[in-house]
Amino acid sequence: MTLDQITDYITGKEIDNVGAEASRQIFEKFLVETKGYAKTDILVDVPLTVQFKGEDYESVIDLIVNVENRPFMAITCVAGSIGSYEREILAGARLVYDHIIPFAVSTDARNAIIKDVYTGKTIGQGLDAIAEYSKAKEMLTKIKATVLDPEKRSGEMIIYRSFNLEKINK
Repeated sequence: MTLDQITDYITGKEIDNVGAEASRQIFEKFLVETKGYAKTDILVDVPLTVQFKGEDYESVIDLIVNVENRPFMAITCVAGSIGSYEREILAGARLVYDHIIPFAVSTDARNAIIKDVYTGKTIGQGLDAIAEYSKAKEMLTKIKATVLDPEKRSGEMIIYRSFNLEKINK
């Protein structure tokens, strides 16, 4: 069986149209055409390796949006209930880089949950709550780069792996 292929809006690469890919394509276009981000601000399928019981588990974060080359929000695009994925992307935003990405978004391209990654609290719901580029730029001037407490790192890895099993390549 041949999978349907589509062209990724951000990268221009041919990809399989499976799972939440349709949602991701709609959301990528929304970020650029409605919220004012440049395609070059958006990274697709950013690798994340977590360790569990001495083994490495490789996964990806769907999208990371940068503002002036600084990570601003980590995004998971889903085909199901966005609430089921908010803890996963919260952990991913804490783990993917040396510094915490300030905001985490779970979306199906029709709705969104936005979390403050430092506190874990929901700070917005709906597509209108996604910061436009100019607002994101202003917000980042007030946010200091913060490293995740090393004592919390292994717990976040367990959470990420637990919620992310379907994406992890074994």
